[in-house]
Amino acid sequence: MSRNQQTSLKVKRLSMDCKATVNIGGYSRGAKTRGDNQSEAHDMGCTKKYTPCGILDEDSGQLLYINFGSSSYKTRDFIVDSLIQWWKTMTAEQKQDTELIQIQVDNGPESSGVRTQF
Repeated sequence: MSRNQQTSLKVKRLSMDCKATVNIGGYSRGAKTRGDNQSEAHDMGCTKKYTPCGILDEDSGQLLYINFGSSSYKTRDFIVDSLIQWWKTMTAEQKQDTELIQIQVDNGPESSGVRTQF
């Protein structure tokens, strides 16, 4: 692709990142709350955890989409699933206005892969 072709494309620049797995429930912040909410004083044995994945528009800085998956999700698959779900939330007009998607992904240990060159 030539430089002129690149500048004429309608490019959507995204940043995607999965964050640390978080506990779910009233005790998820160590019995501390934000505001006047009530929380549990002790961990009641709940093992449910979620991993948040966010998609940010790099040009506007706007959070476009956030998805929460259970801790059993494989992060690489979860990132792709989140991208697909974000695409489904877009209107037909927004999809038509997007010719190329450039994605910056945090390549941490959860989402790294090994590729072999032939």
